Amino acid sequence: MDWRQRIEPFTRPLFFLVSRLTRGMTLGVRVVATDPRGRVMLVKHTYLAGWWLPGGGVDRGETTPDAAVRELREETGLVATTPPRLVSIHSNERFFRGDHVLVFAVNAFTVSQRTSHGEIAEVGWFDPADLPDDAHRSTRARLAEIFGGAPVDPAW
Repeated sequence: MDWRQRIEPFTRPLFFLVSRLTRGMTLGVRVVATDPRGRVMLVKHTYLAGWWLPGGGVDRGETTPDAAVRELREETGLVATTPPRLVSIHSNERFFRGDHVLVFAVNAFTVSQRTSHGEIAEVGWFDPADLPDDAHRSTRARLAEIFGGAPVDPAW
């Protein structure tokens, strides 16, 4: 386990405290990027365990579609060539009251270089029906909703 993963449980409360003091609500995006073979792009962070959908926070003055495009490019090197499509909206109250996550789909892109160095340990394409064992539960849930016909859960 990487040192960032070991300290994350201790730094998370501090991050949430600062976030709570500086903003009443947080907004994040996740992106389901699909290649022509139907595989989805997942990322492994240096500070969290497991495979996740690429994404992150929406910056002040940024639209959620713009944040989705930016995060996808930064974390994976995929540059969307069509606007992302909003798939679902979720409340993520598990760790932080007032947190919301919007899921976007992108299926047209070019491949470039990642610009987020030090944050992403690994990227990979996976069949949604055959995810790695350590895919995060939220990743599994979102992909089951999109590809498996599961009802959309409003909770992250």
